[in-house]
Amino acid sequence: MKKYNFNAGPSMLPREVIENTAKQILDFNGSGLSLMEISHRAKDFQPVLDECVALFKELLQIPDGYSVIFLGGGASLQFMQIPANFLIKKAAYVNTGTWAKKALKEAKMFGEVIEVASSADSNYTYFPIGYEANVPADVDYLHITTNNTIYGTEITKDPEVAVPMIADMSSDIMSRPVDVSKYTAIYAGAQKNIAMAGVTVVILKDDMLGKAPRTLPTMIDYRTHVEKGSMFNTPPVVPIYSMMENLRWLKKNGGVEAAARRAQERADLLYGEIDRNKLFKGTVDEKSRSLMNICFVMADEYKELEKPFLDFATERGMVGIKGHRSVGGFRASCYNAQTIEGVNALIASMKEFEAQY
Repeated sequence: MKKYNFNAGPSMLPREVIENTAKQILDFNGSGLSLMEISHRAKDFQPVLDECVALFKELLQIPDGYSVIFLGGGASLQFMQIPANFLIKKAAYVNTGTWAKKALKEAKMFGEVIEVASSADSNYTYFPIGYEANVPADVDYLHITTNNTIYGTEITKDPEVAVPMIADMSSDIMSRPVDVSKYTAIYAGAQKNIAMAGVTVVILKDDMLGKAPRTLPTMIDYRTHVEKGSMFNTPPVVPIYSMMENLRWLKKNGGVEAAARRAQERADLLYGEIDRNKLFKGTVDEKSRSLMNICFVMADEYKELEKPFLDFATERGMVGIKGHRSVGGFRASCYNAQTIEGVNALIASMKEFEAQY
């Protein structure tokens, strides 16, 4: 039976990315050594790192004056590292769910934090709009989480504010064009949309570094990693290689502009079925619906069919569609590697289940 991977993360990767990475794990560039055991100082690995940086800058059209670095620790470490480097006195945060709340909590250790908007009043079923007017002019930065994997909300346009912006784009980076020049920093755990788990990408505006009024541990100071080209300590070699293969794949398939069109097509198909099918209903305000994580539940009168449908879909090859425990129901994650075939297979399962009940 063919499997269709809707896991929220680690997510599916294009088959050719997996196969090309697997080949290098067996024998890296004909060296007789596995990619898993080569030195990160090996002459053949530096070009991998360099190509990853170059592809990031090309695909996102990153302007001059920005650095791209690769770190460990996931986005969760960035929740602390961002304010450690950029919070001088006061920062503004938008609270749109679990990960935004965690980022906000960590920032409070370094200075005053203002929650300028929140959707907690409705269990994060919408992305706040109009909050830009509430951002004080004297904050060091505004922090947003652009896509919320657990609740299925997303903002697909860069906010318009007169202060520096920082964004957690862990689950939608490279899925659409972004005006990087509006941001002081963008960070993303790679395992949602751009690589296997184990590496975090951080895009930094160089002239904003080194202004925090505190002495930073060497590993926490972004300047350490910028100056050493992500080689201050041993980088995650295999995840970085898989990212290079994935960025090559993305470029070959039209870049972020084409990725955005594919994301919209997938979402239109699946949300269309959710809205049509009498058994299901969406959980998110229509204007805030994520293109990456599509969340839905059984309609109220069919709640008892939740587990039967999960079993039914699983038997037909759907993997990872169970919703997060905070929301329940179902979540179909449609990152860049997701196919129209996979979405149509899930839709077929929904239609077949509807016909039975």
